[in-house]
Amino acid sequence: MLRPLLIALAVLAAPASAQNITFGGMKADVSAPVEVASDNLTVNQTDGSALFEGNVVIGQGEMRLSADQVTVQYAEGGQNRIQSLTATGNVTLVSGPDAAEAQRAVYDVEGGNVVLTGDVLLSQGQNVLSGDKVTVDLATGAAQVNGRVRSVLQPGAN
Repeated sequence: MLRPLLIALAVLAAPASAQNITFGGMKADVSAPVEVASDNLTVNQTDGSALFEGNVVIGQGEMRLSADQVTVQYAEGGQNRIQSLTATGNVTLVSGPDAAEAQRAVYDVEGGNVVLTGDVLLSQGQNVLSGDKVTVDLATGAAQVNGRVRSVLQPGAN
């Protein structure tokens, strides 16, 4: 996979403890419907959740999130409104030219934020950024990276 090469390149860059970035393509229409596809679905009426397993793909506008497993928490008072999604295992988030990989992602649908944790790797064109935790505001594309931040920025790239 491309990940070991990108991580090796990222190690060469100067580390920082936290970095704010604009991840321009990592935007989503937070008012668009959320579509979920998977191999299996288990619904828990008691706690208002649904567990999607196997080849899970979630789409909202131009954004795509894929993972091994995703738990959907519905808002109180109605299972038609999604409150949050928690994705685990081989998590990939793609929007336009931007992409992110992580071990876990929590998407606060109502707030329009995604928090990625665990060996997070972001790429925007040839630029690469890694860290322990990345928070992306999908309405603005602004992101904050925390933890052992490493970056590889190509000269002349935006």
